[in-house]
Amino acid sequence: MRLIIAALVASAIAGASMLPASAVGSVPGEGVAGAEAPERKANFADVEENVMCPVCGTLLGLSEAPAADRQRVFIKRLIAQGLDEQQIEDALVAEYGPQVLALPDDEGINAWAYLVPLIGLIGGAIAVVVAALLWRRNTAKEADPEPTAMPEGPAAERLDRDLERFDGR
Repeated sequence: MRLIIAALVASAIAGASMLPASAVGSVPGEGVAGAEAPERKANFADVEENVMCPVCGTLLGLSEAPAADRQRVFIKRLIAQGLDEQQIEDALVAEYGPQVLALPDDEGINAWAYLVPLIGLIGGAIAVVVAALLWRRNTAKEADPEPTAMPEGPAAERLDRDLERFDGR
């Protein structure tokens, strides 16, 4: 039973670490009285990792399409204006549409993109625990075989002679 509980706790912790911050609750530093979140200046590499090319549908960093080059110039211009990463992503969605984001938002049907791996992880952990318990139960049954009766009469004498010959007594 402890093994099942440990596996469930471990899978819940691993699954919770995969959820986006907005799905879990507040982001650390937000909503705390007197605590102002430090202004994060957008980094081109970080923005580029989260954006798709509007033409070929690959990550912007991998795309060599002319539209991707125009998108990079647009992003660099927004960074030069001092916008943070979220504001740049919002501007990209306004310019190119929601398909420009590499990760779906965590609302509505798109929440399944985050929930399906979590459900799979928990289901897999449960399957591993059940399989381990069944395997342990089967090996315990095999470890205690029924004792066999010792032969009697001429078979016992022959067995003793064979054992003496092989043991070198």
